[in-house]
Formats: sequence, C-alpha cells, structure tokens
Amino acid sequence: MTFPTSCSMRGLLILSVLLGAVLGKEDFVGHQVLRISAADEAQVQKVTELEYLEHLQLDFWRGPAQPGSPIDVRVPFTSVQAVKVFLEAHGIDYTVMIEDVQSLLDEEQEQMFAFQARASSTDTFSYATYHPLDEIYGFMDMLVAEYPQLVTKLQIGSTYEGRPIYVLKFSTGGNNRPAIWIDTGIHSREWVTQASGIWFAKKITEAYGQDPSLTSILDNMDIFLEIVTNPDGFAFTHTKNRLWRKTRSITPGSSCIGVDPNRNWDAGFGKAGASNNPCSETYHGKFANSETEVKSIVDFVKSHGNIKAFISIHSYSQLLLYPYGYTTDPAPDHNELDQLAKSAVTALASLYGTKFKYGSIIKAIYRASGGTIDWTYNQGIKYSYTFELRDTGRYGFLLPASQIIPTAQETWLALMTIMEYTMNHPY
Repeated sequence: MTFPTSCSMRGLLILSVLLGAVLGKEDFVGHQVLRISAADEAQVQKVTELEYLEHLQLDFWRGPAQPGSPIDVRVPFTSVQAVKVFLEAHGIDYTVMIEDVQSLLDEEQEQMFAFQARASSTDTFSYATYHPLDEIYGFMDMLVAEYPQLVTKLQIGSTYEGRPIYVLKFSTGGNNRPAIWIDTGIHSREWVTQASGIWFAKKITEAYGQDPSLTSILDNMDIFLEIVTNPDGFAFTHTKNRLWRKTRSITPGSSCIGVDPNRNWDAGFGKAGASNNPCSETYHGKFANSETEVKSIVDFVKSHGNIKAFISIHSYSQLLLYPYGYTTDPAPDHNELDQLAKSAVTALASLYGTKFKYGSIIKAIYRASGGTIDWTYNQGIKYSYTFELRDTGRYGFLLPASQIIPTAQETWLALMTIMEYTMNHPY
C-alpha cells in the first residue's frame, strides 16, 4: 500500500519528532525569537541586563551593541512573558521575528528527510539540502577521488571529542605557494556556512580550466578550505541541539560545556567583547588557543607561513567585516581593506540584489575580542575578512535550505573579488 507523499512525509516527521523525544533532542516548542530595538544607550544597557539573568536562559542571536542596531534573542517558552513585560515596562520596542522556533526546525527536518539519498558522486550530491557530518566528510572523499590532480585532504588536528579536522587543499603544484584560506562553520549552528563551503569546493573543481580568473588564481596560488571548522559542535547540532554554537570541551569546575571558538584566539584575548562565564555563548575559554579546533589552525597558519588572504565565514546579518574587533584603533591597512570590501559586496549584490554592509568588526557590529581575523591580521595576513551570510533575521540561523545555493553563488562572487585582488597585489 502506498501513501500519498505528503501523508508519508507527515508520518516520517511525526516519527522524527517522536524519535527526537526518545533520543533526547532539545525541544524548542513555543520558543520565540524577538527583535529588540534599543533607541538609546540607556535602553541598550537595560537589554544587556537581561543577558545576565541566567534563569531566563536567553540565547542572543545578535547581542546588544549600539543604539539602532537590532538585537535578536531566542526566548524559551517559559520566559517569553517575563521578557515581554520587562521590555514593555522600560518602553523598549520589540517585534516577534520567529513565532515558534520548533516549527522551523520541523520544516528543516522534513526537508532533510526528503533528500536523504546517499550520493554516489559529487555530481549527484544534493547541494540544496543540509547534510550531517558523515555525509560532508563523504563528499570530501568523493571530491578528492574525482579530482586527484587538483584536490587533497589534509588532517590538521583532532577535535576535543577525537574527530578528525580536515582541510581541502586545492593546488596545481609548486612548493608552498602563496595561499588563500577559507573556513566555514566555526560556529556550528550557522548551517548555511558549511553548506556553502561544500558548494565552494565543487565550484573550484568545476571552474578550474573553465573560468579564466579562477584558473589564473590556482595557477599561481593554493586554496585551503575548511568546511567543518567545529566538527564536535556540528555533530551536536544534528544529534541533540540544533542551536549549539560553541565547541564541546569541558571546563573544569563548571557544568556548562564549550568555548566560543571565535573568542579563543590570541588577539585581545579576554578583553571586553567576550565572556569569562563558561555558561555564556561568548565564553572565551581558560586561555588563548585552549580549543584544539583553534590551535590546529594557528599551528597550520604559522607552519605554512605564506597565507596571503584569510576568510572566515559566519551567518547571519549580511556583513563583510575586517579588523579590528577588540580595539577601536583602525587597522594599518584600513583604507585598502575598506575599498576591497566595497568591491566585494558590490559583486555579491550583482547576482540577486542581496545587500551587505561592510566595515571593521567593532564599528559594523560590536566589540568582540579574541576573534579569528584579528589574530590572522596581526600575523601579517593583510587580507583578513569575516563574512556574515544571509539573512538579516527573518530566519536567522534557520535559513531554509532553498536559500543555500543562492547564498553560496552570491558569496562566491565576493570571494572571487577578494582572491583576484590578493593575487594581483602580492606583498
């Protein structure tokens, strides 16, 4: 007996929800994402007070920064009333961006179930769906097998929980050529980034020998691509908690798990713009490079010694950022970085009209210390950038899979702009 598709999908979904409950998947029924508009510094301070009320268990998707920049926060069902009352009492405006987080998660799961077939090659691989870790690692192996003359897989370390940390190297030969580094998924819940990383990997192999610009880049430089920069966290987003951001390391003396790997670098480490509370989403860790996921990249960058551009890709907010995050002092190359960022976001917008803002981290979003690109820039990698991909908050970290390919395509145009410029401006 066959069921109509929608009926069997429904059944699968009900089964998945039941399994989720049995397997202890975190449930977000009734959780809302509020967008808060703080009109002045006093209101920003009031919202910041909410951050410290641990019993509310708030999850700031975009933290309090300067007045006028939106603050997005996921509020558990049990805290929704209290938070709304607090905001109203202080005359702070808010709107509900996501009415029920779980319903978006259910849609996401449904989409993943529908496209679950194992691909036998990178041509039949589904780029328009989200994949778990084993499927992404499987994709890497297929890509290496199909393009052995262009792609190799390097293991640069192991995670806290013992998973391998892989980087794809795209190279046409030569020895320790100048290189471009791209990483995605350092914050594990930012699923559109790992998905875009997969698309970039395939794009590089297809475009080499076809696209004169990319061919020229790879004839002169190597590209390193780390698709899953936080494998433990990423595995956890698939098995237990879709909204997990940090690593999965244990902090002695705390019941809270994980460190924010984008606050763990040795650049303004531990200064304002990170938390010393292990339960915070922006906990910086016991010391710089305490996280093996960070230390592996640090060791790789230092031993390579010839990386010329370093691009770390996050979501969401539609921003292209350059140093610094931990200080208001402009980077020595500020003007050049700003001009290149402008060119890159112009190229990005040319495809679908997606508008990105650009600027230094501290000016464009907020003070953040111990960040990736502040460290790489201080290491002498002039073209150090961070992207925040789609969207601006309608779905936040839960961007529908239908937007993966358009996001990757437009971002690729910006990446090409930065890579070409790097090739043409040796230093």
